[in-house]
Amino acid sequence: MPGAGADEGVAALLAGLPSRIGQVIRPWAAGSPDAPALVEAGRAVSYRELAELVLAARGRLVDAGVRPGDRVLLVAENGAAPVVFLLALSELDAWAVLANARLSEPEVAAIRADSGARLVVLPLAGSAVAAAHARTLGAAAEPFAGLGDIALTAADDAAAPEPVLADGAAQVAAMIYTSGTTGKPKGVMLTHRNLLYIARASAMIRHIGPGDRFAGLMPFTHVTGLSVVLLGTLMHGAALHPMARFNPAALLAALRGEGISLLLGVPAMYALLLDFAAQRGLARLEAPRLRLIGACGAPLDPALKERAEAFFGMPLHNGYGVTESAPTIAQTRAEAPRADVGLGPLVPGVQARILGPDGQEVAPGEAGTLHVRSPGVMKGYYRAAEATAAVLNAGGWLDTGDLARFAEGSLFLVGRARELILRFGFNVYPPEVEAALASHPAVQQAAVIGRRGAGEEEILAFVIPTPGMQPSVEELARHAAERLAPYKRPTRILLVDALPASGTGKILKHQLAPLAARLLGDG
Repeated sequence: MPGAGADEGVAALLAGLPSRIGQVIRPWAAGSPDAPALVEAGRAVSYRELAELVLAARGRLVDAGVRPGDRVLLVAENGAAPVVFLLALSELDAWAVLANARLSEPEVAAIRADSGARLVVLPLAGSAVAAAHARTLGAAAEPFAGLGDIALTAADDAAAPEPVLADGAAQVAAMIYTSGTTGKPKGVMLTHRNLLYIARASAMIRHIGPGDRFAGLMPFTHVTGLSVVLLGTLMHGAALHPMARFNPAALLAALRGEGISLLLGVPAMYALLLDFAAQRGLARLEAPRLRLIGACGAPLDPALKERAEAFFGMPLHNGYGVTESAPTIAQTRAEAPRADVGLGPLVPGVQARILGPDGQEVAPGEAGTLHVRSPGVMKGYYRAAEATAAVLNAGGWLDTGDLARFAEGSLFLVGRARELILRFGFNVYPPEVEAALASHPAVQQAAVIGRRGAGEEEILAFVIPTPGMQPSVEELARHAAERLAPYKRPTRILLVDALPASGTGKILKHQLAPLAARLLGDG
């Protein structure tokens, strides 16, 4: 399907985009200063107030030693403060390196080291995990008017700034870390243009405008939460309701009482919400202003889609993207919902082609590896030219690593060419989990796979104990928990005597799922 979607309204999407993400609020601060921009814990922050907070945060960052081209690590959960500091960093031509505060200490340390961050900013309001990171980093809490406490580390004098480009849109706005098959984190460099293009495209698809209120459940440190939810909302004069963590009771209350009109979440969120409602005898949601719901971040199960649509009384939309494309590639349209779990047509401006094992395009309707090209495709992986070249060619085509096909005007995912596990909307890469388990002295070898269940993917870990040692499953789970974010921790740990392997010793992972079924008694 070469060139699909390439000409559909691209000029309209790119025309008039600001050069930096921090500029998205300016038209609204000037033209609709009293309109709500952020609503958190019942308190509304107007666009004028948001602009003033960004200006104050910019001043604080300058005082802390932030310079154009510096990388600044922002460790946070969703809230008003990370929004303010993200926009302020862009105004300084600094790069925001985003890390969810739920990451473990070693994970945050690895990101800090690889990015060469000048300093770390930690919004503390309502986030016990951010406060714990601040204590580890020796960053003292300080009050910030209108945002609660924040913490900043001292500036690292050894950190050298990156060159600042004359074209602000081509500069890196945010860097989000993802891991590859080696398990080593890679910083995905997303430019202002990458993020603003997707913010504009996603909002156009959903018809977002002033008066809308978007539930900010997707983590702002994750690319969907950043471009689609945060920037897509503020660019179009709507109100963003940041929610630090998913709480079904709180979400239901917000949907019914806060006028939420748009909701986007991972399938697991919908499953948990539906189960919570069923336990309380609530068969149908009454949310008068809710007009659109969407799922992303993981495969959508048809049965879950049907249950959700019955509960909400409206279609559950579906979409697909990868971090390296900022992220959206395909999305069902608000005016054209699908009865199946198809991902919808390509986003305007996205070109796609499906390649077979021989590197040639497959026949229409056949499956192959999905390659895309668009204004959203990343600049590359930070300081990783070889890794970048492995997925991004000179023509700008990105190898998503996913197997897909086009049919009936929609993109459908067939599988994943890589071993990526999607859990609670986050990417989990087996090598990271394997490395954490293998660091235990009683572990000789570990292998990790994902397994689809009725809801979220399970993370199955197979462990061969070191000869003469007998670690317990509980001991290994604690060991992993100390080194991994909660969503990366194994769902099940299976102690085995051997793993299926080839003659060269390579683990045959395709044989692990049947092995798990036998060991767990469900095969």
